[in-house]
Amino acid sequence: MKFGPDVLIVGAGPAGLAAAARLARLGVDDVLVVDREPQGGGMPRFCAHPTFGLTDFWRPMSGPSYAAAWRKRVDPGKVMTSTTITRIGRNGEVSAATAEGELTLTPKRILLATGIRERSRSARLVSGDRPRNVLTTGALQRLVSAGTQLPFRRPVIVGTELVAFSALLMLREHGVVPVAMLERQSRIVTWRPGDVVAGTIFHTPVLCNHRLVSINATPQDASRLESVTVQTATGQRDILCDAVIFTGEFTPEASLLGELPELLLPGSGGPSVDQDWRTESPMIFAAGNILRSVETAAWSAREGAAAASAIAADLGGRPSGRRIPIEVSGAVASVVPSAISVPASRLGALQMQARMKTTAHGHFSLSADGTEVWRSRRLTALRERRYGLTRTLPELAKVTGLTLSFIGAD
Repeated sequence: MKFGPDVLIVGAGPAGLAAAARLARLGVDDVLVVDREPQGGGMPRFCAHPTFGLTDFWRPMSGPSYAAAWRKRVDPGKVMTSTTITRIGRNGEVSAATAEGELTLTPKRILLATGIRERSRSARLVSGDRPRNVLTTGALQRLVSAGTQLPFRRPVIVGTELVAFSALLMLREHGVVPVAMLERQSRIVTWRPGDVVAGTIFHTPVLCNHRLVSINATPQDASRLESVTVQTATGQRDILCDAVIFTGEFTPEASLLGELPELLLPGSGGPSVDQDWRTESPMIFAAGNILRSVETAAWSAREGAAAASAIAADLGGRPSGRRIPIEVSGAVASVVPSAISVPASRLGALQMQARMKTTAHGHFSLSADGTEVWRSRRLTALRERRYGLTRTLPELAKVTGLTLSFIGAD
């Protein structure tokens, strides 16, 4: 079977559903949203805590309620679940696997809203044995959502990003108290006093400068987890536990661009987009967490809606203009957008979102062809924290490239 919608949205999480809702309001009716899960809504479906909805629905909502609210805004006839996109070809053809068989789509525009995935144990190069009860936050969320009784009582949580504290809250609701949270850096990734809250309210110590190096099974039973070995400033030690939950260290789910590697950034692993969410392919757009490390559901939904507006304008014939890449250097891990398209010689205020590889002291600096055109105030920029940078750019008629860097304090 073969057909071509005007817009194919890959991913029915907050970004994809918000994009579909915006396109409908803009009069773009031939839209298809595809998701491999049996129900749309994305990862919020598995997050029971009431931290969603505050900035887009203006009230606290559980993850499942938030996901349901977005599903209600989209015509269910435009959503195809339990369908996996398997290929995006250079000719624009898209292959999909459904319960009824293979499907070929020929859309005019594609919006990738496939989100992110956590780095697994193997990707983190953690050695040791292979016992049960080694999982990611996503796997934990699915266990809890399915009503499965958790097969452990004393886990270790690896990581201190916001998602790690979400896992901590989820475990507490099921009577499980982690023995520790491990952070390899000298401070937690998310906001303080999260470490104090974890220790005083959740009775889980946060151990900074602790790197997990090995997972150990019991000598008598290779399937039973007994402890983990951690590296500290003074050497190695073992921590007794019965599970390991890897959290954070997200990477974009951009495997569908395997035949189009030139669309990907070597640093983030996600697609490069301009201020209109367009990749270097004129027909492929991307929005949401596929562009960087994890952002909130509401942030992703706003980006999906903004990308939908750009797609509608593009279908209406708006020219894309000349593309100028924005590279990053030094301690800067990524920037969104990572390019700008200039329809004229000047561009208005550019809004950028930067993230850091490591914590550093100094200032952001933006250069055009090697000449600095703007620098921020001095600050301490923390690893994996979002930094919004807005700047009116100079004359760009002859500029071929921009670079965002972070210059350390003198």
